[in-house]
Amino acid sequence: MNTRVTELLGIRVPIIQGAMARIADASLASAVSEAGGLGIIACGGAPLSWVEEQVAAARAKTSAPIGANVMLMDPQAADLAKLLVDLKIDVITTGAGSPANYMEMWKEAGIKVIPVVASAALARRMERLGADAVVAEGTESGGHVGELTTMALIPSVCEAVDIPVIGAGGIADGRGLAAAFALGAEGVQCGTRFLTVEECTVSDAYKEKILGAKDADTVVTGRGSGHPVRCLKNKFARTARKLEVDPSKGAELEAMYVGSLRRAVEGDVDNGTIMAGQIAAIVHERETAASVLAEMMTQAEELCGLTLEERAAKSAERALNRK
Repeated sequence: MNTRVTELLGIRVPIIQGAMARIADASLASAVSEAGGLGIIACGGAPLSWVEEQVAAARAKTSAPIGANVMLMDPQAADLAKLLVDLKIDVITTGAGSPANYMEMWKEAGIKVIPVVASAALARRMERLGADAVVAEGTESGGHVGELTTMALIPSVCEAVDIPVIGAGGIADGRGLAAAFALGAEGVQCGTRFLTVEECTVSDAYKEKILGAKDADTVVTGRGSGHPVRCLKNKFARTARKLEVDPSKGAELEAMYVGSLRRAVEGDVDNGTIMAGQIAAIVHERETAASVLAEMMTQAEELCGLTLEERAAKSAERALNRK
């Protein structure tokens, strides 16, 4: 199907795989891209040598476009920004800051730039900088979160900008895809749904926690620090929430956070941060990346009176009429 998102990125279906730190590697990204979506390699906190290896590994598995994510608070963001140009990456998504310092370099290299935003004001700012599209990510998502829900955020961002909007947060099946298109999005980003696919290299213990999650099983830690993170409830999350209310425990809490995601990814699901979105409750099977994409598209088309392509065309028309 064609939407402004598929045309922009050169992909077959308007589904992007979320950039999950320490999880989204060449194995997952290449599988999503080969199946017709856009796979993203999460570079945040990773050595530059690892990034180079993963991009090469992904390209050895697929000739389809591959993306990478830059966390702009990363101390090595400037070096990473230049490396991705040298590697001729196809798409860059950004988070945790403004890509203003790198936008000109990326655009000159022909890279499509898609910042993740949590408000309409930030979306407008990214459009002025030259972003090709934005991901409007609601607080239902896993990992670092904002305050606005996906239901409120997507239409607000769609009204604020003329570039394509990709909806994210709480989307894991065709129902979520259809809902995002009804709200004005022309593509979606999914993270939690891909945690359990065969090509995801996260530990089996992590996958089993996702598969067993209920709708009330996530919690947000770190609100007091200004860096809220949504994760599954476990021993680590409960301890963190207790320490957060005691100002004298700041140093202990900070030490506890160090390496917490790595511990969970490697299998310590009691003492690590199991980042996941609220939609984990409807993820029941492992499957493959290809089967997930196919099922989402089929279900969404069956639910829509208009096809998704027709809905996307109407969204594009509304954006043009606002100009």
